[in-house]
Amino acid sequence: MAHIIVVGNEKGGAGKSTVSMHVATALARMGHKVSALDLDLRQRTFGQYVENRTNFLKTANLALPSPDVHELPEIDASRLKPGENIYDHRLSAAVATLEGDNDFILIDCPGSHTRLSQVAHSLADTLITPLNDSFVDFDLLAKTDPMGEEIKGPSVYSEMVWNARQLRAQAGLTPIDWIVLRNRVGAQRMVNKEKMERVVAALSRRIGFRVAPGFSERVIFRELFPRGLTLLDLKDVGVKQLNISNVAARQELRDLIKALKLPGVEVDF
Repeated sequence: MAHIIVVGNEKGGAGKSTVSMHVATALARMGHKVSALDLDLRQRTFGQYVENRTNFLKTANLALPSPDVHELPEIDASRLKPGENIYDHRLSAAVATLEGDNDFILIDCPGSHTRLSQVAHSLADTLITPLNDSFVDFDLLAKTDPMGEEIKGPSVYSEMVWNARQLRAQAGLTPIDWIVLRNRVGAQRMVNKEKMERVVAALSRRIGFRVAPGFSERVIFRELFPRGLTLLDLKDVGVKQLNISNVAARQELRDLIKALKLPGVEVDF
């Protein structure tokens, strides 16, 4: 059965699609069969990223390992029982179709609370939550005092993950391995950065997630999207010498994949 990775956060702009694309492509490049679902049915940033990759590779006459993105199947609403949600059935049908023929299924969630996102979280074997290094983003996980020093209690997103964990426990499934990425972290040592480090660590012990390294803020990520490329593809498209920033970014990706501790994955890039 495929291991299900869900990338979720109820706030836009946290880098979910960038993380999704790099994790999925890294796994594909390491020889794993990876399928993916983009649950942001309106914006489809992740789905567009993969489409850009497909189009660019075709134009450049290149064959590089890639995740396969699938659409949610249509469901006949007339066959639903009273109270059943059509989106539940669409997502369940998609996963059922893919789980027997893939090593990993990666699900990219929208940056808002939706029924699809809620159900996807309950399916997660591994949940990755990218978090901008900001108390604006942290507020989705927990409430703090005005100084950002003391955690007052969990917030809306943490409560949603808690509910997903309860559903999995009731179904007799393995617990969700929840990983929070401190994403877009600045290079300079600042007071806000130090506060974030402390409160994220404190919250991880309180509600049970692991903290993993994310990506620093780099121009390269914005440049890769139009061609659907990742940091691992640069040499394959003719970049002979990586600059210091690109080398550092590759190391961040390597550290992230190692930190995820996914089954059967040995980092070899």
